[in-house]
Amino acid sequence: MAKPEDAEFLAEYRRKARPAPAVTVDLVIFTVRDADLKLLLIERKGMPYRGAWALPGGFVRVGDAYSDQGEDVEAAAHRELSEETGLPRGTTYLEQLYTFGRAGRDPRMRVITVAWYALIRPDLAPLVTAGGDAADARWFSLTALPEALAFDHDEILTKAVERIRGKIDYAPIAFDLVPETFTIAELRAVYEAIKGEEYDPGNFRRRFKRMVTDGVVVQAPGKRHTARRPAAVYAFAGRSPAP
Repeated sequence: MAKPEDAEFLAEYRRKARPAPAVTVDLVIFTVRDADLKLLLIERKGMPYRGAWALPGGFVRVGDAYSDQGEDVEAAAHRELSEETGLPRGTTYLEQLYTFGRAGRDPRMRVITVAWYALIRPDLAPLVTAGGDAADARWFSLTALPEALAFDHDEILTKAVERIRGKIDYAPIAFDLVPETFTIAELRAVYEAIKGEEYDPGNFRRRFKRMVTDGVVVQAPGKRHTARRPAAVYAFAGRSPAP
């Protein structure tokens, strides 16, 4: 907050206001369904790139630059995530990814975007609906994406995939891509979908047992009926299992 002695400086500074770039938030939203890593894309309704597929997102809301400066960037990311998916805040994992500010990345004006990635549980993915500024919203397999995304969204997507492939080895993000309760095989499928490689079932089971021993995972009530035999179900210790 400005000090009283800053008033004269600020009054002069306002008369010398510099051209300001616009700021947006772009969202790379992932889920895993049918053992496949999928990405949510929206079909743009307006110009530019009308009809092209793009990452969801939008402009950070700003007000009077000297009295009401508008919303925080993180608040904008949460708002856009809710508007673009129809899911309430708190149901999805959201983390800041990277800032993209190359001149010319948006043909309309100088736009700097703060990109975020979000992880949606597979049981919530079918509930996602397109926001009002999109013609359509659809889940795409990363192996069958449109030829080119709008703006520099291919670059943003590449950075997001790199981030989650690296982070899954040291952080529990996989638990945001399984249902509230899951089997060992279902969790292994998430790891395989993100890393793009197969895991030996025996080795993964030993890794899973260490998660149980360390208190990361707890056994949940009930069983999951599979083609072979009923399988035990588990829950992430940081999330209460469904009753």
